[in-house]
Amino acid sequence: MNGRRSCAGLNAGFALVPALFLVVVLGALAAVAIRVGSGQQHTVTMGLVQARALAAARAGVEWGAYRALNGSCVSSSTLTLTEAAANGFAVVVTCASTTFSNGTASNNSYVINSSATAGTYGQPSYVRRVVSATLTDAT
Repeated sequence: MNGRRSCAGLNAGFALVPALFLVVVLGALAAVAIRVGSGQQHTVTMGLVQARALAAARAGVEWGAYRALNGSCVSSSTLTLTEAAANGFAVVVTCASTTFSNGTASNNSYVINSSATAGTYGQPSYVRRVVSATLTDAT
């Protein structure tokens, strides 16, 4: 060669830099998209589990009210739910009774607390809902 360099030799690695940049940027965007998608999925799943826990706690209040109005206001008892969406929740129901005078009659006022939990405390899947109700047997 007569001292000239070929153009092909100078531009041989020029396309490699933008190609690598494009691959790195697309990889980062894919990682962010996957992380956001899984976060949204976890949020939706936990919303559903929280709704199930609330339903289980409400069932505990209804069970406690039924027992209290039928003469069995126990300070603390456990309700075992095994059906459908409530399966897997531990429901603890407490009942406190207070007697009051209503004219010549004596009636009771009941405070019922129900706590439904699922999962292990401190873990991302842990959920707990508490529902309270006050009722009376006065007519």
